[in-house]
Amino acid sequence: MTQDDITLKLRDVRAASGLSLSKVAEMTGVSKAMLGQIERGESSPTIATLWKIAKGFQLPLSALIGSSVLRDPTDESLFRTVTFPGSIEVKIVFPYDPVLGAETFHVDLAPNQSHESAAHAAGVTEEVFVLNGSLEILRDGEWVPLQSGQGLRFAADLPHGYRAGPQGAAFLNMHHYGQAG
Repeated sequence: MTQDDITLKLRDVRAASGLSLSKVAEMTGVSKAMLGQIERGESSPTIATLWKIAKGFQLPLSALIGSSVLRDPTDESLFRTVTFPGSIEVKIVFPYDPVLGAETFHVDLAPNQSHESAAHAAGVTEEVFVLNGSLEILRDGEWVPLQSGQGLRFAADLPHGYRAGPQGAAFLNMHHYGQAG
């Protein structure tokens, strides 16, 4: 996934909605200047900024970073990896499925790396399953430890976070949008 892909997706989403940059800024909490820079390809959005945009449009994250093509599991080029400089790397395993109201990501965190996330849209639930290493999940203001082979489901419409142990962590992160998606 390139900056151009995100630029085009944001531009397409805004055009389809018929909204001005000012209205989108009001809906998302992202400044008009930043939205314009993203649309022109002058700025690379952080994952936090993309979540704000997705939440404002009531879209899943993969609507902004994923392929719009339904996946053929044999076509590895469709399984996009997005790296957010200074933050996390997200690989889309399953893009948003409107029938299921869910999407799945594979996330790698470096040793002792952490990432805190603002609340997602109302009703969003996350499930985390640790593939390798150890991970702590910030849920309800407390860090919950998980080891490889363990998982946790939590309300993602509250602030939450992820913190890798000393060997790093790889985990699946499933977002369930329920009726809100």
